[in-house]
Amino acid sequence: MNVQKHMKLLGMKVTDKVTGFAGVVTSISFDLYGCIQAIVTPEAGKEGKQEESRWYDVQRLNVIGTRPVMDVPNYEHGSVAEGKKGANEKPAGRW
Repeated sequence: MNVQKHMKLLGMKVTDKVTGFAGVVTSISFDLYGCIQAIVTPEAGKEGKQEESRWYDVQRLNVIGTRPVMDVPNYEHGSVAEGKKGANEKPAGRW
């Protein structure tokens, strides 16, 4: 299923083919008009300052690596899937 293909981008390091912007996919959006986009969150800078995340169409993204930077929540079974549990723990420091 294609939805699962796009969901597998969560947690993956990516670069934008057009601008070279790099970071980790932290969210996927399927909108009413057929666009599938991802929020790309860059690594924190040397002083720990976080640059703003950016939205990109998924076809603009190149995946770097083979594994997500952290475990992705289970959206099919359990408390997250049932809407009974909030956000997963966020990683500390740089990716």
